[in-house]
Amino acid sequence: MRLELLGDQAVMAYCDSEQDAALLAAQVRRENPAWCIDVVQAYFSVAVYYDIATVECVFVADWLTCVHRDDDTSLGQGRLHVIPCCYELGLDLERIQQHTSLTREAVVELHVAMVYTVYAIGFCPGFPYLGYLPKELAGVPRLDSPRLRVDTGSVGLTGRQTGIYTQERPGGWNIVGRTPLELVDVEDGYFPLRTGDRVQFRRIDEKDYRGLEGGRLT
Repeated sequence: MRLELLGDQAVMAYCDSEQDAALLAAQVRRENPAWCIDVVQAYFSVAVYYDIATVECVFVADWLTCVHRDDDTSLGQGRLHVIPCCYELGLDLERIQQHTSLTREAVVELHVAMVYTVYAIGFCPGFPYLGYLPKELAGVPRLDSPRLRVDTGSVGLTGRQTGIYTQERPGGWNIVGRTPLELVDVEDGYFPLRTGDRVQFRRIDEKDYRGLEGGRLT
């Protein structure tokens, strides 16, 4: 693990793997020291934000070096969320088929078969970067011209990752489907997905989509 300062009130820990980063983030959250303001994991890195009125960066760095490293890999696995996805609303399924040489049905079956890990959250509030796609689906490039508007709930993929547009935004990922669930409410503080959590998509049809529209994860 390599440590670096991140501004004047955070220490960034660079780990050897995504799993090590998930374990470290889980351990810091479990210890929950009084000086810790926030823990932000992103792939191989963990940023630990601290109260500069309480501790100094040297203390935080030493603490991270000595924090108990539990070998229980389940510690780094957050909740499993099963998210319904209507692939009938996949705007770019044909493009994905062309790049992967798969049938439409095979694309969908491969996408729902995986259990993905939330490795990072960003781009817009609550947007989960989910990895990793099965090799048969990996490698599809971003759109040549990003859309000016991608609807809320759109499920996209590109490269090795898939993700969910939690708010209406411009975007260049290939839209494979759409979930009817609300996954972010900034005013309510509703952010059900956290780094380390796992996501599996459940296939639904458009009728089910309309029936579930606007619901939340339970």
